[in-house]
Amino acid sequence: MSYQVIARKYRPQRFSEVVGQEHVTRTLANAIAQNRIAHAYLFCGPRGTGKTTIARIFAKCLNATNGPTVDFLDDDPRCREIAEGRSLDVLEIDAASNRGIDEIRSLRETVHYAPAQSRFRIYIIDEVHMLTREAFNALLKTLEEPPDHVKFMFATTEPEKVPATILSRCQRFDLRRIPTTLIVKHLAHIARLEGVEIEEPALYAIARGADGGLRDAESTLDQLISFCGKRIQESDVLSMYGLTARDQLLAMSTAILRGDRAEVIRMLDRLLGQGKDPGRLLADLVSHFRNLMVWHLAGEDPDLLDLSEAERTALKEQAACVTWEGAARIVEVLADAENRLADAVSRQVVLEVALLRAVEARQAVSLEYVLEELRSLRDASETGESPSGSAGTRPAVEAASIQETSRPAPAHADSVASGPSSASGTAAESPAGPPAEKVPAPQTGEALWQRLLESVGRANPFLRGILDHAHLVRREDHRVVIGFPREWEGQRDLADAPQFRQILETKLRELGVPAAQVAFVVADPPAGKSASAPPASPSPTAASSGESAPTETGSAQPRRRGSAAPKAIEQSPAPPLKLDPEAFKDDPLIRQALEMFKARIVKQG
Repeated sequence: MSYQVIARKYRPQRFSEVVGQEHVTRTLANAIAQNRIAHAYLFCGPRGTGKTTIARIFAKCLNATNGPTVDFLDDDPRCREIAEGRSLDVLEIDAASNRGIDEIRSLRETVHYAPAQSRFRIYIIDEVHMLTREAFNALLKTLEEPPDHVKFMFATTEPEKVPATILSRCQRFDLRRIPTTLIVKHLAHIARLEGVEIEEPALYAIARGADGGLRDAESTLDQLISFCGKRIQESDVLSMYGLTARDQLLAMSTAILRGDRAEVIRMLDRLLGQGKDPGRLLADLVSHFRNLMVWHLAGEDPDLLDLSEAERTALKEQAACVTWEGAARIVEVLADAENRLADAVSRQVVLEVALLRAVEARQAVSLEYVLEELRSLRDASETGESPSGSAGTRPAVEAASIQETSRPAPAHADSVASGPSSASGTAAESPAGPPAEKVPAPQTGEALWQRLLESVGRANPFLRGILDHAHLVRREDHRVVIGFPREWEGQRDLADAPQFRQILETKLRELGVPAAQVAFVVADPPAGKSASAPPASPSPTAASSGESAPTETGSAQPRRRGSAAPKAIEQSPAPPLKLDPEAFKDDPLIRQALEMFKARIVKQG
């Protein structure tokens, strides 16, 4: 008897022998058991995953002597004829060489003939996507309403090329790439039957090179047996595929994560000197860092990580050296290099640059992250807290800025608001809304209000414009009451929206008001205070130009709403803030920012 290659010798003969396609074989077996057999089936998937094999097994189940049944006899003559390709009722057609309309017309003429011996006349058309458009059109009517004794089974690696009119008339089954662990287990079983001793790393190397195709793996094993005899080592597989050893791949990825650029370049030069394929090496590195990223996100999920135990241990160790964001950035850099590698004149140079960029990418941060961290530092400095939320020492520069931007309310405001002669201390009832609330004596919350306005203005300028006419009524523990004058009651309704409430409560929590709750009321501002801006300290220029100045009791006549600010104030900017370079460098907040972003001060002054 002539020699049979391993791929044919160990080809599955039953559904139970098919590797890695249980979702397909179970469905077909249940359809046979329930007598729900369709007239057309389409098997899709990568090469070497079992499309034609499953179609043949299905044909044996349908045309077995005691069929349709999944449990047919091994020595059934009809099943042996189908397995050996001798059955008159099971016709296998190669669409690549029989793709024209004439071949399909001939098929249409033969479908009306009854089966010679079996129950069904079965047509298995391989690579059906190769048929021409005219051939598909000629097949449509027959495929939709074939005779009861006819079954069609199509196989293709490119289902997107099959017309939708054909797909809609078939039951479609998508075959998956076979996991590496299942390929290794199946190859080890074949090696035992063949009396071949093969190392486990060699089996994993074969499975890696097969890329999910069992037939490719079996063909490689057959070739290795011819090359190596009865003992196969990992180095034999690596030399045949041009693959990189798993230990070498782990060593290079460790060097990338450690930031050892010189070692990365030396290792790459050694691997390329050994004849390793640059494209295959890059693909292996992309796969490894992808696994590292998934490890951070999903842990040891076997459905997402198709790894050996040694690889899982290595990933666990490397996971402590990089975040999932860093691993994702490395994958992006290497995947981009994959796209450019095919057209590169010097593939080694492209690969070297990609690996050096990967070293830098492991610690790179996105612009959004930098802005978010700077915003956190700024907000923390405004509230006098450290970025982690604990109270910290406020730098002298920050303290000076806060004193300039948020001065406390003058003392005369208290006396005016609490005096019995204050005509606006009690809010009148509004005809279009709830009655105005009586304004209590202002508490020490003016600085909080000004900081809130500044913070809201950075987050939402529109809301900041609405609050120009508002004022802080009072703060009761976690409850902050914001008032609008009667003439601006419409602005209160605008501010009292869910999204604006959320912004205000978030900013209040950032400013040190835990579990903040905002309430809006109709209330006039205290006498002597404008709702749209904080009261400014009177300057000598204002006093000399006839503006109201505080009396001995601290009271002052309020400036009319909308009156222009004094010209002297408009033209006299605040004096520049002088910084001590040494104090700036030693500031705790500056040191923390330098450490966070791995930066250094280039120039001071």
